[in-house]
Amino acid sequence: MMRLLALTIAVAGLSACGDKPQTLGSGVKTDGAAYQGVQNQFAAPGWKAGDKTSWEQSLKARAQNSQNEYNKIGSSK
Repeated sequence: MMRLLALTIAVAGLSACGDKPQTLGSGVKTDGAAYQGVQNQFAAPGWKAGDKTSWEQSLKARAQNSQNEYNKIGSSK
């Protein structure tokens, strides 16, 4: 009985070592450039999808207007 229990525990313990490799298949979809954008209602107004300079200007304006804490503190005085 003890041998059967020990054998069962050993088999259960070794069964975790049998993981199959997780490789990507042939149908992999790669992401496009960020400025290619989305084709839905969540795009920022005034931004043209696919226009790289418009994308860069939009990021620059966002960084200066809404994410720059120095601008937020300086305007409250």
